[in-house]
Amino acid sequence: MRFADQDKKASSGGELGRSPRPDLAELAYSLRQHLNYQAIMGLEWLPCQPITSIQDLPETLEQIRADLGECTRCQLHSKRTHIVFGEGNPSARVVLVGEGPGQEEDRLARPFVGPAGRLLDRIIAAMGWRRAEVYICNVIKCRPPRNRDPQANEIEQCGPFLWRQLRAIRPQAILALGSFAAQFLLSTQQPISRLRNRVHYLEGIPVVPTYHPAYLLRNPLQKRQVWEDVQLLLSLVRGATEGPE
Repeated sequence: MRFADQDKKASSGGELGRSPRPDLAELAYSLRQHLNYQAIMGLEWLPCQPITSIQDLPETLEQIRADLGECTRCQLHSKRTHIVFGEGNPSARVVLVGEGPGQEEDRLARPFVGPAGRLLDRIIAAMGWRRAEVYICNVIKCRPPRNRDPQANEIEQCGPFLWRQLRAIRPQAILALGSFAAQFLLSTQQPISRLRNRVHYLEGIPVVPTYHPAYLLRNPLQKRQVWEDVQLLLSLVRGATEGPE
């Protein structure tokens, strides 16, 4: 169920006993992830009371993109051709998050358009959707030179824009593509082999990590495991759509 739907039910004064309530352990797990991320970003303390809430700051993807602008916040801007912000349905039920743009993505300003992107398109089609029905983005918005791993200051600058994208979309589930995206979203250093085939949570949103399509091009025997992860994600989306009996 979307955050907006939860807010609507809470304010409508419906049956208290039937209102969906997050599991306490899930809330504690999400809070721990958030605090770990803030510590990584260098935040040493938090205000006792929030200045405002997410609901007080409704954002659209267009507003977030405008805020990003022609970003020069880190050194990646000096070598890029285009910023690759993301594309798809702004009300998508599922968001797919990768690491960062490659050469083709940098040239076309679109995420996942190279060989790995074509494989991802087939995965999305097998899920029963068209590419335009989901939302696809990356943690990093500019291509690192020679596709090297993103550096800490680059992650620090790009990361908040991804958080804002996810909060603007409020999807029913997130598919994390590859180790980097999964580790960033979940504030962990565990390998993808240990993170996949399980449901994690980010601010109450289910996150299913799986192998990156580029990895599948080199290791096609792992496609079966990716399909298992996709089936897990689809079961979560179906459950969120159908709601409690």
